[in-house]
Amino acid sequence: MGYIDELKRVGRDANPFFKMMGIDVDEYGDGRARLTMEVRPDMLNGAGWLQGGVYVALADEAIALALYTLLAENERIATIDEHTSFIKGVNTGTIVATGKVVRKGRRVAFADGEVRSAADDTLLTRTSTSFAVIEG
Repeated sequence: MGYIDELKRVGRDANPFFKMMGIDVDEYGDGRARLTMEVRPDMLNGAGWLQGGVYVALADEAIALALYTLLAENERIATIDEHTSFIKGVNTGTIVATGKVVRKGRRVAFADGEVRSAADDTLLTRTSTSFAVIEG
């Protein structure tokens, strides 16, 4: 059973990281995905803001899930490059990550993601990625 099948079957429990971080899977399909997560006090850095790696990880998961919706059964992915621009910080509330595949080729896929505040849709981060598409 593949990742998407398992996600349909058991929801976020298909991904241990989703479970640990409290990430909810809102929607996915056709090269797109949307995840939400409540910001918790234990996710903040020493300055009191959501730690930057949490934004990156959430965006990465949304982007990868979007890409998984386009993979053949014999394909896997591995990140080649990922770049995130941090635009605005948060320390409370719910954040929303979206992922969108820009282009999926036979060997490389390109995808983008954003993290926004659920309360007012403020853009918090923007991520651009490339993935190796691996057969086997």
